Amino acid sequence: MSATARPGAAGWMDSAWRRLQQLSPRRSDWTTVRPRRDLPAGLMVGLVALPLALGFGVSSGMGATAGLVTAVVAGALAAVFGGSRVQVSGPTGAMTVVLVPIIATHGASGVLLVGLLAGAILIGLGWFGAGRFIRYVPVPVVEGFTLGIAAIIGLQQVPAALGQHVEAERVLATAAAAVLQWAQHVSWAPVVVSVTVAAGILLLARLRPGVPWALVIVAGAAAANAVLHLGLSDIGAIPGGLPAPSFPSVDLAAVDSLILPAVAVAALAALESLLSATVADGMSVGQRHDPDRELVGQGVANLVAPLFGGIPATAAIARTAVNVRAGAASRLASVTHSAVLLLVVLVASRWVGLIPVAALAGVLIATAVQMVRFSSLGALLRSTRGDATVLVVTAFATVLTDLVLAVLAGLVVAGFFALQQASRAVRVDQVPLDDTDHTDEERALLDAHIVAYRIDGPLFFAAAHDFLLELANVSDVRVVVLRMSRVTVIDATGASVLADTVSRLEARGISVLLSGVRPEHEKVLRELGVHEELAHERHLFSTTPEAIAHARLHAERIAHDPSAAAPVGP
Repeated sequence: MSATARPGAAGWMDSAWRRLQQLSPRRSDWTTVRPRRDLPAGLMVGLVALPLALGFGVSSGMGATAGLVTAVVAGALAAVFGGSRVQVSGPTGAMTVVLVPIIATHGASGVLLVGLLAGAILIGLGWFGAGRFIRYVPVPVVEGFTLGIAAIIGLQQVPAALGQHVEAERVLATAAAAVLQWAQHVSWAPVVVSVTVAAGILLLARLRPGVPWALVIVAGAAAANAVLHLGLSDIGAIPGGLPAPSFPSVDLAAVDSLILPAVAVAALAALESLLSATVADGMSVGQRHDPDRELVGQGVANLVAPLFGGIPATAAIARTAVNVRAGAASRLASVTHSAVLLLVVLVASRWVGLIPVAALAGVLIATAVQMVRFSSLGALLRSTRGDATVLVVTAFATVLTDLVLAVLAGLVVAGFFALQQASRAVRVDQVPLDDTDHTDEERALLDAHIVAYRIDGPLFFAAAHDFLLELANVSDVRVVVLRMSRVTVIDATGASVLADTVSRLEARGISVLLSGVRPEHEKVLRELGVHEELAHERHLFSTTPEAIAHARLHAERIAHDPSAAAPVGP
């Protein structure tokens, strides 16, 4: 028995070792380092993240120091161990929503235990390859979830914006109680500060989007608080600066009651981090994250950050976007962001203690507004009845119930409409018999580096990725013709994946032509704002023969002049 078991055990060990190597940091992670781009980008993200880290720390109930510690520790570890080279991690509004009841019930020890459990769950998910499943989350679920999170963040700031201290189990109840309490003892100072900060950030961000206005305005509010003695600080600071980080102990007796909250934290961290990495891929040329390694990186960050008095963290879509726009090329930018915040903790904590809570509430209200892409919401609401329903259900469920349950509810509703669309799409068309052998024609197209694909049936979220993501990996091809006449159904996610596929192909110099797009499908593409991304008007054709004729012309031009790989007119 032992003799036969050894090869199996050795094989398992070899497999485990290879998997560990796949999920571990490696030297190649740093081959893209560009200090002239990464260091300024990291500085910019650090300045943007400072008020957010303070605000989310206060909002969670753990205090401003916990927010900064989380941004420093989790930001650095997720950058080194994660699967994206431009991702920025730290405390986020979505995670704060989950942590508030945990902190209220179990305190700092509960946060530490939840972080340890959630970190272990995330590492396990990454080890067993669960990262790939994020691609099946429909776009309306993501948008509805984001809208609900933005609403919760805004409602959470109502007490601080009104200068009230209210505690309730649900965020709606908390906001309502704060309004009633404020009406009995009206105080306009915190309201004016919050509204001024939020309006200033939103207005100036539109006028000069490259400047970290949140930090500038919060610094101004802190200076005014110090000079005018507004008495609005109260961010958990002590005279002379921020309190030192606390190092909580583990209360193992609370494990049973914290398993479900830990699962919720892990699920939220996985969902938000992988969605953020996907967004970063779309913003960066040639950037492709490793989803399993990203889960492991977030797991390591959540294991360690609470040990230093921080809170569970996840990737931050807004800060990641700032990082990419600032020109980040490698993980060095995210590590620099953490170093900047660490410098603030060590050198400037006494000034941080002067920041009014009402000002931080204004920052988070502005952040909540900026999270919502109103044009995208309007497009989804107009696209199809199913997409609109999924978006609304997910948004309301996010505000009224648990965040993980909200995503599950959105997926269930999306699945119902997908099945309904698929059942309606089943039909029998009379097709004339055609005994013609097209082998020679297909070989001629391949010789000309042209490939034509016909998409049959529904193109919705459950089926979009498998075909189209494989299509994006084609090689030795100059022109791809997508025959769309037999597509029966297309939804928001199918359209988005199609747009992403076209963008990836054209980024590699492969032109994409579409033929036979139905009017009702063209309407969905236009409403979602992806029609122009899918193809230029001169690359849309009514019939496949017209598209192939144009493809031949285009392939010939590229053969004679490789620089002509850009789209050309008919």
